Parts: sequence; C-alpha cells; structure tokens
Amino acid sequence: PRPWNNSPAFIHVIRNKRSFTVDSRRPEGLAIVKSLIAISDVLAENLARGTLEKLGLDDDAIRAARPDIVILHLPAYGRTGAYVEGRGYGAHIDGVAGSTILRGYRDSAPETNIQTFAGDFFVGMHGGFAALAALRHRRRTGQGQTIELAQAECSASMFPQAALDAAWNGRAAGSIGNRSTEGFAPNGVFAARGEEQWLALSCRSDAEWAALVDYLGRPSWATAPELATAEGRRAAEDAIEEELAAWIAHRDREELFRDLQEVGVTAGPVLSAKDVTEDSHAIQSPAFQRLEATEDYPTTEFPAPSFTFSRSDVTIRTAPALLGEHNDYVYRELLGISDEEYAKLEADGHITTTYADEVLGR
Repeated sequence: PRPWNNSPAFIHVIRNKRSFTVDSRRPEGLAIVKSLIAISDVLAENLARGTLEKLGLDDDAIRAARPDIVILHLPAYGRTGAYVEGRGYGAHIDGVAGSTILRGYRDSAPETNIQTFAGDFFVGMHGGFAALAALRHRRRTGQGQTIELAQAECSASMFPQAALDAAWNGRAAGSIGNRSTEGFAPNGVFAARGEEQWLALSCRSDAEWAALVDYLGRPSWATAPELATAEGRRAAEDAIEEELAAWIAHRDREELFRDLQEVGVTAGPVLSAKDVTEDSHAIQSPAFQRLEATEDYPTTEFPAPSFTFSRSDVTIRTAPALLGEHNDYVYRELLGISDEEYAKLEADGHITTTYADEVLGR
C-alpha cells in the first residue's frame, strides 16, 4: 500500500472529491492552476501566510482568472493582527482558542491532555457554510466574494460559556473532567463490570435524580434532604460520585443503560471506535457505508453523512480519491489538454500518482 493513500485521516476527508497533481512552482504548472481557477466557483486554501503570493496567486491574480470566484481563506490566526505571521496545526490552534485548557481530568495540566483537534472539523463546517452563503450572494448579484475565516477565532466559539464567564466575571475556567458546566449533578462517566466497560450518566433535573434514587433502592446516602436540589448535589459531588462508582462497578453496562433510560435517567454506554462499528444501533441505521477495497486499503465500513433528506439521496457518492486518481479527468475533460501536452506534463513530473523523491526523503 502507498502510505499517502491509506492514512485514515486522509481517507476520511477525501471522499466525494477528485484528486489531480501539478507542480505549481513551475510556470507551466501555475498556468494549469490558473486555467482550473477560470472554470471554478470556489477556491479554498489553508496554507501558511504568503504561500499563494509566492506562487503568484494573490487575490488579484485569482480574480484575473475568474472575476466572480468565491475565495475562502482559512488562516490559522487571521490575515491581520499580532499573530498574522503565525503557522498552526490543530494543537496550536486549539491552544490559542482556549479549548486545550478546558479538556482533561479535573484540575489537570494541559500536558496530560489528549489531542482531539475538534477545531479542524468545526472550522471545515463553518468554511463550507460560508462558501455556500457567498455562492448564493453571487447567484443573486453576480459578485464574487473573499472570505476570511480565522481558525483560532472559529475554534474559540466552540466554548462560548467559558469565554462569556471570563468576560463577565473575570474567571478563567479550567478542566473539570466529565462534570457539567451547566449545573447537572451528578454528571460523569463510571466504570461498569468488565474490562473497559464505561457508562455515562447525567441528572439534569431534580426529577431525574429522584428517579435515580428510586432505581438505586433509596439508599441512605442518596436520600439526604440536601441532595434533593441541584445546588445540594453539586456541594456533595465528590461523595455522590464515589458512591455511584462503587455501585456501578459491579453491574452490567448494557443492563444499566437500558434500565436507567426506562425509568427516566439519562445514561448511555461509552463506546470505543471499534464498539461503534459493531454497535447494533449503528448497523441498523445508515451510519456506515461500505467502501470496496483498493490496492491501498481493505474493504471498509466508512462513516456515512450523519444527516438524511426526505427528497434527496445523501450518501458517499465516490470513494476516497487516491493521489492523482483523476488526472485524466482534470487534464483531458476539464482543461482539454491534448495527448501530446499530457505526455509532456507527465514526463516533466506534473502528472503522477506518487510524491517526488525529495518529499519522500529518498
């Protein structure tokens, strides 16, 4: 297998897309890129600041090729401001956005955190929505637009509670583990019977707590009058969690999940990625779609779009594109390159299905 084609991170984002190759650093490669821009509706980029300009593709050059194009810039920290020259990947953007400090075990240091990079998905969603809004504007006015979407700013909006608390009250929120920022108590994840069997449990209201107490058999520790209110439970959260952990540890996760849901307590199993792919609910729903094997990865049950439409078929239309898989389509069908030109570009290294030796470190 070619490693650049079988990385799960790459495969996940390259579905429903086409892939072609070109060396835009060379004049003939840049001309090809401009020809493609001329027939495109949107150009989206998240390169380091100045990269497009060095290639000769600043906004003016892009608009010279297609005046009404929608240009979507996704810089790490924006195109103006103190951090304008900064580069960033997920870990850096999450850090600047203030989200890294909020994750992890209660009162833990950021160095013990996990690398979630939720901002990558959040930014992509907002970028797609912004591009669609700009295309709608173009349809009505004939005008293109340039969009700037700073990834750090977008990622910061994932946690408005912490930002507003800081602005209003001068407090700096830290990590609280699985406890609730909205006052639910108890709210946590507990180990059930068996290896790596975990149950998430929340009591959003006093009524849910009362239902949980009844299900527990009304033990003395849970029937104390002060625990009847959320305020009282928050004050005793450590003790409540300790009692629940001891009780849940000897019980079956699936049985608890179904029983608690039935009596009105919000609970659910904490599944591993492997569990999710084997879960009966996911299998019976359109959560996964089979992708046939290629020379680079085996037959795979792939996450399908998470929404369904009543009048449209929303699915994975094409399998994840392999590097350069659609060179023929782009060069011959879209750009009308002749056989002779195609052969020359291939011989010069523009058209390929592998990376250059200098990139691979050979």
